[in-house]
Amino acid sequence: MEGIVITLNQLIMTNLKYSIGIDIAKDEFKACISLIDHQQKVTVKSSGSFKNNSTGFNDFYVWVTKHIREPISSHFLMEATGIYYEQLAWYLYNKDCQLSVILPNKAKKYLQGLGQKSKNDKIDAKGLARMCAEQSLDLWKPLSKNIYRLRALTRLHEDLTIQTTSLKNRLDALESSMFDLSDSRKSLSKLINATKKELKNLESQIEETIQQDQLLKAKYDKISRIKGVGLMTFAVVIAETNGFELFHSISQLTSYAGYDVVENQSGKKSGKTRMSKKGNSHIRRVLHMPAFTVVKHEPSFKIFYNRVFTNTTIKMKAYVAVQRRLLTLMYTLWKRDTEYNTNHSEAGIADPLWVDSEGIKKSQAQSALAL
Repeated sequence: MEGIVITLNQLIMTNLKYSIGIDIAKDEFKACISLIDHQQKVTVKSSGSFKNNSTGFNDFYVWVTKHIREPISSHFLMEATGIYYEQLAWYLYNKDCQLSVILPNKAKKYLQGLGQKSKNDKIDAKGLARMCAEQSLDLWKPLSKNIYRLRALTRLHEDLTIQTTSLKNRLDALESSMFDLSDSRKSLSKLINATKKELKNLESQIEETIQQDQLLKAKYDKISRIKGVGLMTFAVVIAETNGFELFHSISQLTSYAGYDVVENQSGKKSGKTRMSKKGNSHIRRVLHMPAFTVVKHEPSFKIFYNRVFTNTTIKMKAYVAVQRRLLTLMYTLWKRDTEYNTNHSEAGIADPLWVDSEGIKKSQAQSALAL
């Protein structure tokens, strides 16, 4: 009997795993090591600050190995913060560490659930360590070389497009000037022509990258059958979502892109319901023009647009709903490896592709009302 009691006590005191939370910034990152036991008690073992460079990575790894004193599992967790996390993530991946990378909004909701009112890098690292200890998270996989290349090319293309628009506006303003500013107009014209040439060069590189990758080419051939989803739309969405690698439901994707609906209602108070716009602006920007095209050329999207417009009487709100639906359709086609069928929902019935991660069908009417 005493032996059994001792065994049970030893079991209660057994530790399950080390969890290392990392909060990344441009120049440095904060880290926290926690330990969770069989009673689900999370104990902070140490915290530290390191430079976000190769020297800092080595110092961080030595620091972690120094504090891990038991032969049990250790797991690292960080947020997908811009591009600042990528070098450290790659470093840990090459060290064969168990690493998870989560979307920032997921971490934010978890930390809010803990009741934390203050926010700084150290607190965030501690919260991530606790989240890593308590949850079973998917292991991180690095971007493929071609998707990483696509992201760099598409973001540069976006920057040059914005610059070109700005230069054109300045040229138009000079045309109305009271004085002859021909030298300035010539300079602006040269810059505009140079950026246009570079934009075409970037588009050629983007197309070449997709065509040379068997997976990307196959997916593009199927998804681009949607009238309005061209080369740049496909490239930006796939590059910004890493081929939808981190997403397991439509709600996660729409939240990441900023298409999630924010309600403001409590008791008798009924505030304005709106789109959050707190998400990836690159995706929302690239879906703006395709939304007009699919409404014009795709019958199912026209029906959907009309339904939303009838409910809201606001054209732009209806087009934003179309953007959201277009994104989720691309996600579904990618995940199911299915070719788009233009006749899949012409009758205006519930769209069979409009399904969340739990298999619950949502009718177009419900989606329209939500937006």
